Amino acid sequence: MASESLKPEKLAVLIDADNTTAACAQDLLEEIAKYGIASVKRIYGDWSSPLLSGWRSILLKHALVPIQQFAYTKGKDATDMGLIIDAMDLLYSGHFDGFCLVSSDSDFTPLASRIRASGRVVYGFGRTKTPEAFRQACDRFFYIENLGEAGKNKNETGAASTAAPVDPPDAAKSAAKPRQMDTAIKSLLNKSIKDATDETTGWAFVGKIGNIISETRPDFDSRSYGYAKLSGMLRELRGLQFRTDEANRMYCRKIPFGDLVKLLDEACNKFKSAKGWASLDAVGKYVKPRWNWQEYGFESFPELLGKVDHVEITTDGMRMQTPAAS
Repeated sequence: MASESLKPEKLAVLIDADNTTAACAQDLLEEIAKYGIASVKRIYGDWSSPLLSGWRSILLKHALVPIQQFAYTKGKDATDMGLIIDAMDLLYSGHFDGFCLVSSDSDFTPLASRIRASGRVVYGFGRTKTPEAFRQACDRFFYIENLGEAGKNKNETGAASTAAPVDPPDAAKSAAKPRQMDTAIKSLLNKSIKDATDETTGWAFVGKIGNIISETRPDFDSRSYGYAKLSGMLRELRGLQFRTDEANRMYCRKIPFGDLVKLLDEACNKFKSAKGWASLDAVGKYVKPRWNWQEYGFESFPELLGKVDHVEITTDGMRMQTPAAS
């Protein structure tokens, strides 16, 4: 019975060829492989159209099964209807744990919602222009621009990306410029850390942090911000300590700098000279029994002070600055 739970998920991969570039095929399937086995790989479109020549050339390479959908009526998308009908047939078969819907079209929003309502996981894949309704209807949504070589980021040393295959005008653009971590995303990260923190240990499992973020932001991807992994983004936040367990799982916790600043103010007022400077040694001896910096991964008191805002230090002295100080 134990081995049963370790079986990878069986996934049905359904690709809207009219709405997805062939240039992403390799990276797309490699990303999908992280989440399970692509037991079914079907791709839908009007294969008589020259616009799908890029896909036709790689069907055999990736074992994609082409499903022909003629455009019976101008302005009506037969491809969408064919994909949706097949998806429901596969869902009712009961053979699949999840579905990968590859399209940037919001028409698949009801399909994603219906599959999720049946207890199956839905992974969506599309370009950054994909409407929010479809992104939010998925359990996880991945931007094609972030995948594979296109997702190379500032945390990786890098060999130059290989050239993408020639594709129709519909082809995806090159990797989107990484976004900046603004106040909103930092708040999301900090709230998720808080929600994931184990009250008994004070530590938050980074994997759980990622799951909590995905519950509210299915399209969240650290690669959109130039980081290969969520842990890289978390390390950019000030005031976190990290550790790994014997299984190499990463955890983090908030360092209580607020309590430390109060202690430093207290110590400086106690030991400062007329010019406002206090002995580094005296302040360190005062702080250590009350706030042991070694428990938070700092080897020395000066190293700790280097991470605290509004503290000025010299070789043997320190003083507190007000936030308004230049």
